[in-house]
Amino acid sequence: MGNKNISMAVIRRLPKYYRYLADLLARDIQRISSKELSEIIGFTASQIRQDLNNFGGFGQQGYGYNVEALHREIGKILGLDKRYRAVIVGAGNLGQALINYAGFKNAGFDISAVFDANPKMIGLKLRDYEILDSDDIEDYVLNNKVDIAILCIPKNGAQDVADKLVGVGIKGIWNFAPIDLEVPSDVIVESVNLTESLFTLSYLMKERDEEQL
Repeated sequence: MGNKNISMAVIRRLPKYYRYLADLLARDIQRISSKELSEIIGFTASQIRQDLNNFGGFGQQGYGYNVEALHREIGKILGLDKRYRAVIVGAGNLGQALINYAGFKNAGFDISAVFDANPKMIGLKLRDYEILDSDDIEDYVLNNKVDIAILCIPKNGAQDVADKLVGVGIKGIWNFAPIDLEVPSDVIVESVNLTESLFTLSYLMKERDEEQL
């Protein structure tokens, strides 16, 4: 299926569809119309139909969507029927929170190792992981099939680490460092900037307060 022309706005809505459909399945709801889905997800029925039509016809007129089938197909579109091996770089508070996140395995992501540059952290055990020395990360990636690196490190040094990872074949980076990484065009970076998200919340709250004056 060639989806090169589908906008990122549509792609970024798919995980929300997937999550709401999972909730419906947990409530044993087997069928839903675009109108009913719009009422719980917050998108218009027209938007839902347009989004899903990008990937083929999933609904039937007069019937709606089969929840289980749609959930399964969106999972495939998102690549959740595949498994990826990942390493976490940075075993501070954020890295530890991610190590403890149970959702990785269910989504097809297997954490294979955790690295840190702090000598006081190296050798410590977090859950089932012994924290490894960041200096050894290139050898580890070369000798183990690793698809994704999760960067939970400060801004300083993040580009350096990304360069090393790309140099040994990493093609996907989930970046929590507050920096826009420069990588080759065949490497995918998804950045999560917590501060920018917080600033957006601050703006929206300010706007709401001004409207209430």
